[in-house]
Amino acid sequence: MTTTPDEFTTRSTPGSTPASAKGPDAARLVAVEAARLVSDLRCEDIVVFDVTGMSQVTNFIVIASGTSDRQIKSVGSEVADLGAQHGFDRYGSDRDAASTWCVVDLVEVMVHLFEPATRGHYDLEMMWGDAPQVKWRRA
Repeated sequence: MTTTPDEFTTRSTPGSTPASAKGPDAARLVAVEAARLVSDLRCEDIVVFDVTGMSQVTNFIVIASGTSDRQIKSVGSEVADLGAQHGFDRYGSDRDAASTWCVVDLVEVMVHLFEPATRGHYDLEMMWGDAPQVKWRRA
């Protein structure tokens, strides 16, 4: 089954079909679109991991570096909006007090935005390094 972006363009509403019921490609599409969005918003060093079957809490992890607390906060908000447009309502989001790290939890997709030094400290790439990386760049 091939999934097209048009299948996931409506905002979810209470009582709508959960994202997981839309098919296995839905989460991959959102992860790829999130990576493209954070790239368009000038985040750097973007990586997408497919952790399906490796993680009990999510299927895809997107990791990116931002340059300022303002950028990290605003990109996190844009990612939450993107998820909602695709039917992946934000389960939660959190950031540290200094805004050097932000996570947007879309359940099947987790997007981590870090200031570079904080990213190096947590080193999520090392934790998920065995997971396959997803190609997300536009052709």
